[in-house]
Amino acid sequence: MKYCDRSTSRDWVDDAVRLIEADAQRSADTHLLRYPLPVEWGVQLYLKDESTHITGSLKHRLARSLFLYAICNGWVGADTTVVEASSGSTAISEAYFAALLGLDFVAVVPAKTSPEKIALIEAQGGRCHFVDRAPDIYTEAARLAAECGGHYMDQFTHAERATDWRGNNNIAESIYQQMALETHPVPDWVVVGAGTGGTSATIGRYIRYRRHATRLAVVDPENSAFFGGYETADAGYQTGMPSRIEGIGRPRVEPSFVGQVVDRMIEVPDAASIATCRHASTVLGRRVGGSTGTNLWGAFALVAELRAVGRRGSVVTLLCDGGDRYAGTYFDDDWVAEQGMDLSGPQAVLDEFVATGNWTG
Repeated sequence: MKYCDRSTSRDWVDDAVRLIEADAQRSADTHLLRYPLPVEWGVQLYLKDESTHITGSLKHRLARSLFLYAICNGWVGADTTVVEASSGSTAISEAYFAALLGLDFVAVVPAKTSPEKIALIEAQGGRCHFVDRAPDIYTEAARLAAECGGHYMDQFTHAERATDWRGNNNIAESIYQQMALETHPVPDWVVVGAGTGGTSATIGRYIRYRRHATRLAVVDPENSAFFGGYETADAGYQTGMPSRIEGIGRPRVEPSFVGQVVDRMIEVPDAASIATCRHASTVLGRRVGGSTGTNLWGAFALVAELRAVGRRGSVVTLLCDGGDRYAGTYFDDDWVAEQGMDLSGPQAVLDEFVATGNWTG
């Protein structure tokens, strides 16, 4: 009789899961903020403020789920080097969890990633490996992981399956619990961007599972493939171009994007995303990132659409991260000019919306 026993590794697995769960237990849920709109409009807009996570962004939820998924699948152990392809925020959060577990972490990021994000990855104990072409992050991350015998976390494949979309305090369940006592507790729309596609998949599935009347809108910046892929029903659609709005937008339709649960896609110009993140930063009294600007541009359009048909209701979107990470880009007039963007047009649309509730974007 022969035996092959690997049960000794279970002690590390048990403790790793405990550490991650203990970290979640110490963390309060993120706030749901009411965005100031005129009361007479009859439509309320809410921001789920994911910047209050300990690593400062929506990606904290994803990183926690990815680590639990990888550990419980037996892919990550006590001596595993974790490698990830990222535009920045996921890498910051994954570096945090790697450090929590005493693991080495390498982030493969585009060379144009903001210096602020690079500094945050390194502050969490991670190392950055740069590629000149953003589409190369996938193959380079896989190569590095194979070279060192580590694990490529691959958020763009596993995001939609690592999170329990039926509940377990995922972001969708949290939104509906926090909306329960509002005037319109079931939102007419939830608006999110797509980076991995994991958040939109979780929310879209949860809406259907709970049989809510809410519709899901996904906003997509310039150069991103999600809108084109959705429009043409082509899961292999590619632009091959990087997004200037960090955290959302991809050069290809990622495996984790589940277009079947999306009710509407909205294409948003980059100048509109940046003008809106600046506008919202003034309204809220603190800086928010470019992806929040993209979300709000779409949310404002839907608020105006509800008003135009005389419908009272609510819209929910995400405040993905703080704007201090983008001091040298979205909030820098010289950088905006170097990108060839003119914010005056989108700003005029925003001014008209604030003054009248009408949308001309």
